[in-house]
Amino acid sequence: MMIDLNSDVGEGCASDAELLTLVTSANIACGYHAGDAQTMLACVRQALKNGVAVGAHPSFPDRVNFGRTAMQLPPSTVYAQTLYQVGALAAIVRSEGGTLRHVKPHGMLYNQAAKDASLADAIAQAVFAVDPALILVGLAGSELIRAGERRGLATRQEVFADRGYLADGQLVPRSLPGALIDDEELALAQTLEMVQNGRVQSVEGQWTPVMAQTICLHGDGEHALAFARRLRSAFDALKITVSA
Repeated sequence: MMIDLNSDVGEGCASDAELLTLVTSANIACGYHAGDAQTMLACVRQALKNGVAVGAHPSFPDRVNFGRTAMQLPPSTVYAQTLYQVGALAAIVRSEGGTLRHVKPHGMLYNQAAKDASLADAIAQAVFAVDPALILVGLAGSELIRAGERRGLATRQEVFADRGYLADGQLVPRSLPGALIDDEELALAQTLEMVQNGRVQSVEGQWTPVMAQTICLHGDGEHALAFARRLRSAFDALKITVSA
């Protein structure tokens, strides 16, 4: 059994460098919700040094609210903004002798694209335009995954260690109770259930099937490093290979 462990970096967290020794894929903020040219370059260098797969983490243009504001933008605008962000990071990675491997939208762009087929198509189109070999990462079973498949992109279905789920497989909105799992034991148990048995228990109590190909570990969590180490130890004990 094999699983990818990814983390969002370049968002101003002091733990980025250490996290990049524990995860196998890095989603680097491209300036729209966090980060800038300098942080992008620093994260790329650190990721390549540790053999971590480098990915772009594009967002709605929303630095004030960290990319978590809902926006109703024309698909053509989302296409251009995604193209701009992914293209910028791809150039930085190339300048360091590396290759951009994947794209994972951030925050509200990610959540809206999980449900909105036209928005998901705009993102997939932009990713394909930058490089058809890029992998599109999206919420397991979402419209974003289907859009990537329609465009002919490789996709990776993502699950979350520390987020609550609804019965339809969507994440519990951050504004509602149960959105975040603060109990490390519960987060670990949920992760192993998704990886080993392909299911997650929703906040409503039902078991919902999920395909876990990559796990998101939020790098801005208070105990992110400690939890990352616990995940790696648990995977090692169960002989689950962690690989990009």
